[in-house]
Amino acid sequence: MKKRTFTKEEKLKILNEVESEGLNLTLSKYGIYPASYYSWKEKFDQMGDSGFDHGMKKEHIKRIRQLEKENAMLKKIVAEKELEGQLQQELLKKKFLLEKKKK
Repeated sequence: MKKRTFTKEEKLKILNEVESEGLNLTLSKYGIYPASYYSWKEKFDQMGDSGFDHGMKKEHIKRIRQLEKENAMLKKIVAEKELEGQLQQELLKKKFLLEKKKK
């Protein structure tokens, strides 16, 4: 069997067609192996349309995941700093109220 390559548009069309007509029917219609379909679906789910662009290899995916982890860590740090700032403000308010009551 000759290897066939699909364009980005064809892959997107097939992914949409699977949702409407069913997996087995669509794959047999186009002569696609289920492994190929699931590979396309995973790329689409992870990166959208850009997952089908030329050059999106495992190294790029790995780098993207690394950046996503770093981004999540930075968001967590910012959230912790924000919470810390709010707690400090609350303590200052309580301290101010206690000093005011003493007077």
